[in-house]
Amino acid sequence: MTVLHSAPKFTLIDGLKDTLSGALGDMLVEAKEEHGELLLTVQRDSLEDALRLLRDEHSYQQLMEIAGADYPSRAERFEVVYMLLSLTKNSRIMVKVTASEATPVPTATTLWPNAGWLEREVFDMYGVVFAGNMDLRRILTDYGFEGHPFRKDFPLTGYVELRYSEEEKRVVYEPVDLPQDLRTFDFMSPWEGADYVLPGDEKAHTPPVDEPKTTDSPKETGAGAKADKEAEDKVSKGAPAEEGTEKDRTPAPEPTEDRKDRPKRKGKTTDTAPSTQPKGGKK
Repeated sequence: MTVLHSAPKFTLIDGLKDTLSGALGDMLVEAKEEHGELLLTVQRDSLEDALRLLRDEHSYQQLMEIAGADYPSRAERFEVVYMLLSLTKNSRIMVKVTASEATPVPTATTLWPNAGWLEREVFDMYGVVFAGNMDLRRILTDYGFEGHPFRKDFPLTGYVELRYSEEEKRVVYEPVDLPQDLRTFDFMSPWEGADYVLPGDEKAHTPPVDEPKTTDSPKETGAGAKADKEAEDKVSKGAPAEEGTEKDRTPAPEPTEDRKDRPKRKGKTTDTAPSTQPKGGKK
């Protein structure tokens, strides 16, 4: 039996840009299509109203993800991207706002409860503050962590390191101390013009042998009929086949079935029940 669903098999993005742009009106900053999806940039202060309109009037019921991005060269360096899904239309769109370190973004927890966890992740990784989130705590890093790891200016080694102290019997935080210098990788092959020598490459400067030695006859290699004979004697010496003669060997015993003094079997081979029963008959 064929099952019919209200949701289409694929998304028709044609005309969606004009429809949603007209619905958002002044709240919209930019609308464009990228990689087969619609990307809407809205005013930061109007984010909650824009998301509510898309949820209630255009059937984008689910908030799938909130992602962040960092562009340090911009005045508002952060971008917060909301990914919405419409189950009835089988359509996905992205809504984006910009923010700086000092400009909070309105929370989406009033529209979707799962936004609380997603906003905590963006706050932890990028440092974006969400106004109205009553539980804005770190969610991925450890307690007392300093900085935000996904910022482009965050050092690769971090600011502090932690270890367990046997003296204090607890985990302690200390400034990062590198036991050796960080290596710099230029990803250039030594055969393509690198100005350094890798370990082991110094052997490449060893001058080659003037006249390589060759073996023109078996005598120079030690091979030949004489060497083969000596090897054969060493291998076969002491083998059981060469010790003694046939006269010295113990003859094999005769098969027991060929003994003439053995009494003839009585009955059939299947009549074994009497021999396996205890004396006195069956019980």
